[in-house]
Amino acid sequence: MVEPINTDGSEEQLLLPETRSGDRSWRLNFDGFHLSTEHKEKPPRGLHDCLGVLGPEDNVAEYYQQQVEMLEGFNEMDVLAERGSVLGMSKEEREKLARSETIAIRISNVANMLLFAAKVYASIKSGSLAIVASTLDSLLDLLSGFILWFTAFSMQTPNPYRYPIGKKRMQPLGILVFASVMATLGLQIILESVRTLVSDDDEFNLTKEQERWVIGIMLSVTLVKLLLFVYCRTFANEIVKAYAQDHFFDVITNVIGLVAVVMANYFNGWMDPVGAIILALYTIRTWSLTVLENVNSLIGRSAAPEYLQKLTYLCWNHHKSIRHIDTVRAYTFGSHYFVEVDIVLPADMPLQEAHDIGESLQEKLELLPEIERAFVHLDYEYTHKPEHAQAHL
Repeated sequence: MVEPINTDGSEEQLLLPETRSGDRSWRLNFDGFHLSTEHKEKPPRGLHDCLGVLGPEDNVAEYYQQQVEMLEGFNEMDVLAERGSVLGMSKEEREKLARSETIAIRISNVANMLLFAAKVYASIKSGSLAIVASTLDSLLDLLSGFILWFTAFSMQTPNPYRYPIGKKRMQPLGILVFASVMATLGLQIILESVRTLVSDDDEFNLTKEQERWVIGIMLSVTLVKLLLFVYCRTFANEIVKAYAQDHFFDVITNVIGLVAVVMANYFNGWMDPVGAIILALYTIRTWSLTVLENVNSLIGRSAAPEYLQKLTYLCWNHHKSIRHIDTVRAYTFGSHYFVEVDIVLPADMPLQEAHDIGESLQEKLELLPEIERAFVHLDYEYTHKPEHAQAHL
């Protein structure tokens, strides 16, 4: 285990109620458990993996990988229990990362405006439904940029009186609104494409000059979007990742639109509205999955059992006086977790000491980057009915 750091700070002392005590036999400890180096990484994937079939060796590798991740998680909790802090970035590093994320968002917004103007010109030149569908998708990129920028701005301007628990729910809500608009647009494109297919006018011809302009613009737009996707996917911020996802979708839709207009020009005119329908169906499917993902984050979905294991481990190792851990809950409330912990302390413990134990545990939990807010409930026995029992009826 990591040795405690000597410090004179009062806040640090509050988070370290037991670190100066010599007796640590009451703590859970996994220092004696080590995996051999051959089990620390998964073996190379074989042909059966590509076919979706797992062999016995894959199950064994998966098991050992889970054990490695579990021990790493417990080690992280040990560091938090000892130091009162997590191993993470410094304030300067966080500020530098925030500036980089802001630059990525601004570059994406400027690129979306320029590429939208280029695709409008390509739509006018070609008259292709598939290109129009791709252009409308770019229009929604601008709308999504505004929505995501607004949510980021709202989250950075807290108002503790009107929004006492913060505004981090703005992030999935903004993504949810944007995804809903994208799906609606896809339905409109399908209706227009079907109307074109059932009509008698299926001629589609481009001059050589029009063809050069359309192909040049669409290839350039696709290349820029691909570079933006590679750039934005290097960030962990959810909003920048949403931009990366959007850029990747644009690469797919641009390629489909270009292939549809070229085939319609050289083979048959009906291929253009068919390409538009394919684009619309792809848009609806993609953003429907995004809606489901963000709905789950807003309705309070439970954290994974492995994460609850880590929290339980941290709670037990927090203080020697903890007799039992009654409940450990973690559930989504936006992009982060809310955590509820019920611990059992001796019935005769003074209120001041019990309060300090509970408050310091709450502060430790809220130091974890995935947790927005933690609630610690103190009790003196664990045979009663669960708290908030009416909520589970």
